[in-house]
Amino acid sequence: MPFRQVLTQAHKLKTSALEIEAVGDISPAQLTASGRRELRHLLKSHDVDAVALLAPLRRGLDVADGLDRRVDYLKQTLTLSFDLGPRLVVVSIGKAPEDDKDPRYPLLRGALEDLSRHGDRVGARLALETGLESADTLKAFLSGFDTGSLAVCYNPGALLAGGFNVYEGLRTLHDRVIHAHARDARLVSVMGRAQEVPVGHGDIDWLQLAGAFEEIDYRGCLIVDGDKLGTAEVSASVAFLRRIFG
Repeated sequence: MPFRQVLTQAHKLKTSALEIEAVGDISPAQLTASGRRELRHLLKSHDVDAVALLAPLRRGLDVADGLDRRVDYLKQTLTLSFDLGPRLVVVSIGKAPEDDKDPRYPLLRGALEDLSRHGDRVGARLALETGLESADTLKAFLSGFDTGSLAVCYNPGALLAGGFNVYEGLRTLHDRVIHAHARDARLVSVMGRAQEVPVGHGDIDWLQLAGAFEEIDYRGCLIVDGDKLGTAEVSASVAFLRRIFG
């Protein structure tokens, strides 16, 4: 829906935070300095904080074709996130390699080193979304970077769909998690395939997960993803989370 309509809906739901997709009219290449000032004003007038920008990629940072364009887009989005206030960009980078012998390793590491230097320079962080690899693999991969610009966006639904432990994974990544997507999934086949469903209607035990968030002293946001859910489902998901997290 149009962004002004999104803000009106967010205000009606009394949500305090919004994650903005950096595409279309709100892509860094399209949003001028005056447009950025107008966007900050719109957010303030609707009493909604932008807490992160979402940077969707058609391919990961482990694919050579078009990599420079994707890295440049992410650099621009990091700068935009600073201009708009959240100073945080969420991205799915592709599957983190388990060791440096993986042929994808130098591509992914080089891209992230470049992005982390840019993040350090402009004062913004990149949060890598979980789900394609285990928490242990992602933690080991990130341990090789000497920067404060790389963090983790925790996505329990994606982890569940990948066959990973949702609760232990959060504990494993506790010192890296600065943002979280509240997504749920239901396993629909013996092959482990999962279908995304509204929060509270899947196989995630949200009371147990809330305990894990409390255990790691997480104080960030839980973002309901409205991309695949209708307005009524988003509203129900927000209401469910309020009952669980208070």
